[in-house]
Amino acid sequence: MLERLLSLFQPGRTITALPAVDAQHALGALLVRAAKVDRAYLFEEVEEIDHVLAHMYDLNPVQAAKLRASCEKLEQAMPDTDTLARVLHDAIPLAEREAAVRSLWSVVLADGNEQPEEGDLLHQIEKTLGVSPKRAMHIHAAAALEAGQL
Repeated sequence: MLERLLSLFQPGRTITALPAVDAQHALGALLVRAAKVDRAYLFEEVEEIDHVLAHMYDLNPVQAAKLRASCEKLEQAMPDTDTLARVLHDAIPLAEREAAVRSLWSVVLADGNEQPEEGDLLHQIEKTLGVSPKRAMHIHAAAALEAGQL
């Protein structure tokens, strides 16, 4: 944020407008945040984010990559994970929130390594989305099985 303010006083620097914080961008930003939480934003995770966005929103690969790019900007600008998750909670029904949790786990597991900080972040998101711990555990297990990690 400070960088954005300072850029106003520096000639030649422009500020890129952030995308709207709607359910689609909130989910994309959460997917990016889940991929980055272990401080390694790997190709496998980027590829999975694009796959998830394409599947969930019926996008072609180029559209999905463009959406992810705008979600990366939003993720960087939004420090509060709960705010992003609250946008989803308020915009989509429980079944879609559970699908979002499954997608988040698929991104986390895409690199083949589940780190404790990834689980902590996803449990925080699950709670904000109103997904019960028992249901979240089943979603995690199914995603891990699908990723070949169980």
